[in-house]
Amino acid sequence: MLFKQVYDYLLERIQRGEWSEDEKLPSVRSLSAELHVHRLTVFKAYQMLKNNNKVYVKDKQGYYIQTGAVMPFHSLQDPIVLASVQGSSLSEIHDVKVDYQFSKALLDPNLLPNHYFAEYAKKVFDLYPKVLGTYSTIQGDQELREALTRYFTEKYRFYITADELLVTSGSQQAIDLVARALVRSRDIVLVEQPTYSPAIDVFTRLGARMIPVEIHPHGYDLDQVEMLMQQFKPRLFYMNPTFHNPTGYTIPAEQRKRLVELAQTYRCLIMEDDPYRDIYFGEKPPFPLFTYDTAGYVIYIRSFSKYVAPGLGISIAVCRPAVMRELLRAKSISDSGTPLLSQKIFLHYFFSERMQQHLVKLRIALEVRKEIMEEALSDTGWSWESPQGGFNLWIRLPDHVQMEKLLETSIANSITFVPGYIFDSFKGFRSWIRLSYAYLNEQQLREGMRRFISLVPAPSGLLEASQ
Repeated sequence: MLFKQVYDYLLERIQRGEWSEDEKLPSVRSLSAELHVHRLTVFKAYQMLKNNNKVYVKDKQGYYIQTGAVMPFHSLQDPIVLASVQGSSLSEIHDVKVDYQFSKALLDPNLLPNHYFAEYAKKVFDLYPKVLGTYSTIQGDQELREALTRYFTEKYRFYITADELLVTSGSQQAIDLVARALVRSRDIVLVEQPTYSPAIDVFTRLGARMIPVEIHPHGYDLDQVEMLMQQFKPRLFYMNPTFHNPTGYTIPAEQRKRLVELAQTYRCLIMEDDPYRDIYFGEKPPFPLFTYDTAGYVIYIRSFSKYVAPGLGISIAVCRPAVMRELLRAKSISDSGTPLLSQKIFLHYFFSERMQQHLVKLRIALEVRKEIMEEALSDTGWSWESPQGGFNLWIRLPDHVQMEKLLETSIANSITFVPGYIFDSFKGFRSWIRLSYAYLNEQQLREGMRRFISLVPAPSGLLEASQ
């Protein structure tokens, strides 16, 4: 319910100390205008805060912060708790040195053919002896772009030219470039709810107004998408429709075709973020939305750094010439081009027969790890949808669990995870967490899950019954 999302959003702001104790909150009228929701929605959220002793009411004056509602100062000094309540990037959590890192949606380096990769790196220096003394072009190495043009056309029916590809240093740079090139302050941007946290940071920094689109195991409510496009005239819809981060959901093919039609009808650009496409368990995922786009409304971002060679950080943005011109302007300001050495190594490494065979083994290894995590969760009573690919499980914990306390306790026990509200601009999903099964080996997964599950408190009623 929307009022619950507004409640969670306000609660998070209160806890991190945006308002001090006994300070007056914004009026119902002003907050409804700020959040683009009905006044009754804000009123219900304020009443819920009042019922939970987070605010109090002064007759005919408004709502004020209750004593004790603000998070204690010592908790706010913990950089991890601070990062989570502020909804900042995941880097603060990732940087913590712990034994069981469930927060990182990254690949265990031991799953890569590292010796083989080193051989290819040496080979590149033989083929291109001047590579370290040469800049790439802003758009990217011509040889790599031509190889990827053939790859995308053969596998996904893109029918593009090399001039419609831009090489970037990771998908986050691509997202940032698209946003800076095309989005202005106060522009409306549709984002999935939940969505990839760094994308929220990018749009927030630009001053965009984010409107949430709910994502479910079966996809989107396309009537809702059309209504939002019709009502708000968004500039952009940022989506991650294949093995979605954090939920793992995949949008079916028929919805993808309809989404492209809606984008064309309402003149809304789509930024399609696709970092996990090759990590599927069983059937291959549907074609990207870009496959169905004939009018140039889809910008396709394909990251290879998650599972091919994280150290190279190679991603590709695919778009039509009108958008490409804007991206190249933004890229020329950002850097002088993605390092040529990284591009050449990726070119020969990724397209080798050995690497393509390794992807088959990698999918098997990751599916085994997913099953280990799900087996550990099977007796908890928690809920999740088993993803058909990707790196993550999106798990709902019991409502009584206080997420900030669980995060603090987990870190103290050398475990990290990502709280669900980091993935929502409204700070909802306070009972949800994302756990990644890709970064730890099988033994670490079993032991780490055993320890983590033991930290989640049982409902107080169960505790009393057991005593």
